[in-house]
Amino acid sequence: MTKRSEFRLTDVQAQATKLLGGPARSILLRGGSRSGKTFCLIRAVVVRALKAPGSRHGIFRHTLQSLKSSVVNDTFPKVMELCFKGVAYKIDRQNWVADFANGSSIIFGGLDDKQRTEKILGLEFATVYLNEASQISYGARMMLLTRLAQKIDRIDGQPLPMKEYIDANPPTTSHWLYALFEAGIEPKSGEPLANRSLFATMQLNPQSNAHNLAAGYLDSLESLSERERRRFLLGEYQSAVEGALWRLEMFRRAGPVSNTDLKRIVVAVDPSGCAGKEDRRSDEIGISVCGIDHRGIGHVLEDATLRGGPDEWARAAVAAHDRWGADRIIAERNFGGALVESNIRAARANVPVKLVTASRGKTARAEPVAALYEQGRVVHHGRFVDLEDQLTQFSAAGYQGAKSPDRADALVWALTELMLEQQVAPAQWVPTNFNLGR
Repeated sequence: MTKRSEFRLTDVQAQATKLLGGPARSILLRGGSRSGKTFCLIRAVVVRALKAPGSRHGIFRHTLQSLKSSVVNDTFPKVMELCFKGVAYKIDRQNWVADFANGSSIIFGGLDDKQRTEKILGLEFATVYLNEASQISYGARMMLLTRLAQKIDRIDGQPLPMKEYIDANPPTTSHWLYALFEAGIEPKSGEPLANRSLFATMQLNPQSNAHNLAAGYLDSLESLSERERRRFLLGEYQSAVEGALWRLEMFRRAGPVSNTDLKRIVVAVDPSGCAGKEDRRSDEIGISVCGIDHRGIGHVLEDATLRGGPDEWARAAVAAHDRWGADRIIAERNFGGALVESNIRAARANVPVKLVTASRGKTARAEPVAALYEQGRVVHHGRFVDLEDQLTQFSAAGYQGAKSPDRADALVWALTELMLEQQVAPAQWVPTNFNLGR
């Protein structure tokens, strides 16, 4: 365990501290559980309080009780002891205020107490910090921002910039945090932010804070369900699509697999009109490598999706074919017709190619493949975050993602070819030499 006299910020916390002091007004530190987000933000609030005598700062959470137990009685005193040893302060436990000798104060508030909230709203703050903001409504956040109005100078005479600090374990993609900090849109109107440079975000995960964690804590996060693991260990936003065809818990995982363990392997390509790496207006070219074993279980081996022109994606598809010893390349003919095949044959004249036609909509093609996952008949050899995010955006009402599901389309073509065209009988998958993981 790190000795107190040897305390220092982790490299990631040091980067976050630099971001907190930068030009952005609203900063979100998001990520997994016990990654040091709260510690870093409380430290930044105290620094601001000490630099600007007479300044007022607010730390808020959904309930005062949870704020008291997690921040006032735990993280705040740790920050003071480790980072500000010798700095005098006093906590008023009736009004829940930390007062410093220079006249600055930090007020701790829970948004569940209407009477106390109304009292707090009579004050002005130089810093508003929303702790565990995934539990805080957008309306409450906007209410607090009306109190981010204290104009005060630092000890060097320069104005102290007003700041909104936020931390959260990433919620679903329907949350206002995702809209503001990831999509860059105003959550209520859906309009683009007038000045996106005022918003900044950074991810902190527990792996970077490992030396401050109890032995076995990371292992306990690894053992969580897939959805919880992604949120609390990997710090990822979760899909919020109602009636999704794929759910995170449907993704079975295993360790490395050899192509000799599989009966057939195909590389599927979902072309787009992309002209090259700089063509950001067009969709990426989905390239998925999948196989099937002798028990009729499908294996997702690689997501080789890229953004590139016809020559680039054709070479990438052939390279994946060679890398896995695939039987053939499956390509959708709808976009470009014969040009699709000619692009591939320009990269390798004799590579086996099968063109398929999209006679049904994306959702109709996706549903039977999603059913295979529901039956436990597909395993992923790796964590394909972008691909899996697209899959979880499919619902019976259609694809809910912002852009075309290029990666998902390629996977659907591959597994359809391997598992549905030949109507492979269902089988119970029993791992042999595969290392099954979550």
